[in-house]
Amino acid sequence: MIRRMLVANRGEIARRIFRTCRALGVETVAVYAETSDLHAREADVAVAVDCFRNAEQIVAAAHRAGADAIHPGYGFLSENAEFARAVEAAGLIWIGPAPDAIEAMGDKIRAKKLVSAAGVPVLDGDDTFPLLIKAAAGGGGRGMRVVTDPGTLRSELAAASAEAQSAFGDGTVFTEPYLPRARHVEVQVLGDQHGRVWVVGDRDCSVQRRHQKVVEEAPAPGLPDAVRAELHRHALAAAEAVDYRGAGTVEFLVDGDRIFFLEMNTRLQVEHPVTEAVTGLDLVAWQVAIAEGRPLPAEPPPSRGHAVEVRLYAEDPAAGFAPQTGTLRAFDFDTPGIRVDTGVEAGSVVGVRYDAMLSKIIAYGPDRGSAVRLLADALRRGELHGITTNLALLRAILADDDFVAGRVDTALLDRRLAAWTSAGEDHAVRKAALAAAAGSAVRTATSGSVQARIPVAWRNVPSQERVRSYRWGGSSYDVAYSSRGGRLESSWLPGVRIESVDGGHVVLDDHGVRETYRVTVVDGGVDVDGPAGSFDLHDVPKFVDPAANLAAGSLPASMPGLVVALHVAEGDQVVAGAPIVVLEAMKMQQTLTAPADGVVATIAVEVGKQVAAGEVLAVIESEESR
Repeated sequence: MIRRMLVANRGEIARRIFRTCRALGVETVAVYAETSDLHAREADVAVAVDCFRNAEQIVAAAHRAGADAIHPGYGFLSENAEFARAVEAAGLIWIGPAPDAIEAMGDKIRAKKLVSAAGVPVLDGDDTFPLLIKAAAGGGGRGMRVVTDPGTLRSELAAASAEAQSAFGDGTVFTEPYLPRARHVEVQVLGDQHGRVWVVGDRDCSVQRRHQKVVEEAPAPGLPDAVRAELHRHALAAAEAVDYRGAGTVEFLVDGDRIFFLEMNTRLQVEHPVTEAVTGLDLVAWQVAIAEGRPLPAEPPPSRGHAVEVRLYAEDPAAGFAPQTGTLRAFDFDTPGIRVDTGVEAGSVVGVRYDAMLSKIIAYGPDRGSAVRLLADALRRGELHGITTNLALLRAILADDDFVAGRVDTALLDRRLAAWTSAGEDHAVRKAALAAAAGSAVRTATSGSVQARIPVAWRNVPSQERVRSYRWGGSSYDVAYSSRGGRLESSWLPGVRIESVDGGHVVLDDHGVRETYRVTVVDGGVDVDGPAGSFDLHDVPKFVDPAANLAAGSLPASMPGLVVALHVAEGDQVVAGAPIVVLEAMKMQQTLTAPADGVVATIAVEVGKQVAAGEVLAVIESEESR
C-alpha cells in the first residue's frame, strides 16, 4: 500500500491529485520551484527543486520527504521512460504505465508503425499538401505547424524542430497529411497489471487553437454507433499492443466514417474530468489502485449523461493568442454544479515560465444541452480580473450555433475566430463601460473633502458633457455623461439610462429592464461585474506619452517572453517577412519577422534576455529612409 506520494508536477493537476490522495488517506509531497506555488501550500510537506524536469532532483526529493511513490501528473516528465525507470530503480512505486510502453508510444513515428501492425489505421503520405508537421517526442500543440505552401516547408520544419527541442528535449519532427475538417476524438483506456484493459468511453476535443485543445466533452457528440464502436476497438488494440497498464488515452482523427490513429498519451489526460463526470470513476484513484497491484473488475461502469470542459488560458485571442502575464485581482467560478480544477486564486501572479492554462471549468448534465447551458452560465457568473484571458472567447464558443448543435471539427475555431473575438462591439460591453464611467464619477466626486462639495460630473459649462474613455478587447469606448439635478445622465447609449449609483453598485435601466453592476476602480482602470460577465476596462489616457511613439521600423515584442534566437546581426540586409527574433513564453515560440525590406539598424536584445510586451527588440531601416 502506498503511504506517502510525491507529485512531480505543479498547478491544477498537482492539486487535483492531492484531492484524491486525501480521500484515500495517502500523505502528499509537493515539489516546487517558486515559494508562491499554490499547490505547495496544500501538500502535507514540500521540497524545493530547481526545475520540474530535473529527474535526479525529484527522485532525491522523494527520498528526502519519505515518499514511497511518485505520480508524474501530465507534462514535464510524465511521458519520460528514463524517469520512470529511475523512479523504479530507486525503490519507489511509479504511478504510471511500464517504461517500455511509455518509450514505445512516446516516439510517434514508432508508435504509428506499432499500432498499424495491430490493425489500427494510420495517416500516411508526405507528398500531398496541406501537411502537418508534428513533434515525434511530445504533444500539446508544441512543435506543430500546418504547411500549405511547399516553399515554406523547410523553414516551418526548422521552426517546429526548434520548438520541439525546447519543449521536449528532442527536435525530431515528422509530417503527415492534414485533414482540416476532421474531428479530434480520443478514447480513455485503463489497464491493470493482470492483463485486463478497459475502454472507458470517448471524448471530443475538436475545438482547438494552435493545435491545443480549448473545449472537451464526453461522450463525443453525434458519432454514428458504428464509428464509435470502431474507435473503441482500435483503442483497445493499441493499448494491448504494448501491454498497457494505468490510465492512457488513444487519440484519433475522424473524417466522416474514416478513422486514423494520431497518438497515444501514456499518462492522465488534461481533460480526464469529463470522463470522470459521466462514468463516476476517480481515474487518479484507479491509477493508485493499479500501481498497488489491484485488478480491474470485469467491465467498466456505463457512461451516463454528458460533460463539457473548457480550458481557461492567460492569453489574448484578439492578439494571436499571445500569452499574458500579471496578477489576478479576482478569481471566482464557485457555482453550484460546477467543478473547477485550478492552479490559481485571487492574488496569484502569472508569469511566462509555465503553460498558459490557469484552470479547467467542467459542467455535467443529464444531456449535452443541459451541460452546455450550465457551463455557459458559470462562465457568465464567474469573476475574473487582472489578466487578459480567453474567457470571452469561451463564452462565445458555447453560444455558437454550430457548437450547440454538435457540429464541430478542428478548424471550427479558426473559421469563427473573427466573429467570436468581435465582442468589443457588443452592447453588453458598452453597458459595462457606462457603469464603469458612472461608478468612477461618483467615486472621484466623493473621494476627498474638496471634491465632496462639488456635484458629480460638474462642469462650469453645463452644456458640455464629461467623457471617460476605456479600452477593452482592442476597442475603445468614449463614454459621455453629465449631471442634471444631482443625477447622472447619459445619452451615449440610446435606451439605457443610469438609475442609481451607490457604494460601488451601479443600476442601469435598459429599455425598462433593470441591471445591477458591481464596479471596482483599480489602478489604471475599472473592474466591472454584471449580467453579461466580468470585464476589465482599461483607462485610455487623455495625453499620449511621447516615449510611446515608436521609431519607424521598430520591431516590438508581441508578448512577454524569453529571447531564444536571433537570426540577424546589425548591418544585415533583410527582406520583408525574414525571421529576426524568436521569443518563447509559456512553452510556445513565436518568430518575429522584418516588417519591410531594409537593413538591421539596431539589435536591442540578446539571447537569454527576458523582455516585456511592447519592448523594442530591433529596428529595421527601410531603403527609403536611408
